[in-house]
Amino acid sequence: MTENTSQLISSGAGQVITRFGADFLIETEQGELLRCTARRKLDNLACGDRIQWEGQAQGNAAVTAMLPRRNVLERPDFRGRLRPVAANIDLLIVVTSWQPAPLWEMLDRYLIAANRLRADVLLVMNKSDLRSTHASAEAEACLAEYASIGCPILHVSADQQQGIAAILTAIQGRTAIVVGQSGVGKSSIAAQLLPDTDIRVGTISDNGEGRHTTTSATLYRLPLGGSLIDSPGVRDFGLTGMDFATLETGFPEFRPFLGECRFHNCTHNHEPGCAIKTAVKAGQLPPRRFARYLNLLADLQGQ
Repeated sequence: MTENTSQLISSGAGQVITRFGADFLIETEQGELLRCTARRKLDNLACGDRIQWEGQAQGNAAVTAMLPRRNVLERPDFRGRLRPVAANIDLLIVVTSWQPAPLWEMLDRYLIAANRLRADVLLVMNKSDLRSTHASAEAEACLAEYASIGCPILHVSADQQQGIAAILTAIQGRTAIVVGQSGVGKSSIAAQLLPDTDIRVGTISDNGEGRHTTTSATLYRLPLGGSLIDSPGVRDFGLTGMDFATLETGFPEFRPFLGECRFHNCTHNHEPGCAIKTAVKAGQLPPRRFARYLNLLADLQGQ
C-alpha cells in the first residue's frame, strides 16, 4: 500500500496577512506564519480576512473557508471591476496636513466611507509645525466643525516623530488603515507606525517564487497591540458606488433630524419643511459641512 502523502496533519482558524500571486500568507491562532493556496471559489480573499485552513503532509497548506466579514474595502481594477483589498477594518486613520492644504470635501468622502464600513475614524493633522504659518481662519473653522460632530483629532508631525505614540495608542486592540490625499505624509506615518520587527513577507517562500510586491495590502502587528493594514493602494483608495442613502448617513450629525422633514424622500436641498436646513439656520448643524454635503449631492445627481 502506498503512503498517503496528502494526509491532513493540522487545521484551524487564521487570518490573511498578505497575498502574493495565487498564494496567501496566513497567521494561525498560534501566531505561526504559513504559506497557503486557496480553493478556486475563494479567490476573492483579501488581507485581514479570517479563514479556516488545513495543512497537508506534503505541499502548501490550503485555505478551505472564509469566515464572515465585518466589512470589506474595495477598489476598481484596471477593467473597472471592484476587487477586495482589505477586510475587517475597525479604524480609518484619515491623514491631512496644513501643507498641502486640506481638501475638506475629500475628507468628507473618507468619513462617508468609514460610515459605510461601520469603522471608526481618527483624523490626523500632520505637519503640525506649519499650523501657525499655513492655517487660515477658514481652515481652522472647518477643522473645528469636525471636532463639533465628535470626530477625534490628533495633531502630529511625522517628520519630527511627534504624535506617533498617540496614534499607536489609538489603534490598540483594533485593525487600522491609513488613508488620505496625496502629499500629506501618509507614507511617513505608516512607516513610523510599523515596528522594527515587522513581517518580511518577501522571505516567506519555500521555493523562492511569488515574492511579495508593494501593491499588495499587508497586515502588520503593532507593538502596543492592534494591527495596521498598509499598502500604497490602500492609502489612496477612493469612495466608489455612492448612492443617496450612503451620502445622507455619511453625515452623522444629520441623524437626530432624519425623519423630521415634511417629505419622506427629502434630499435636504430645495424641499420645503426640511428639518436639516432648519437645523443649519438655527446653528445646530455645521454650515460648512452642510455646504459640502450639497456639493456632493450635486455630484451624485449629475452622475
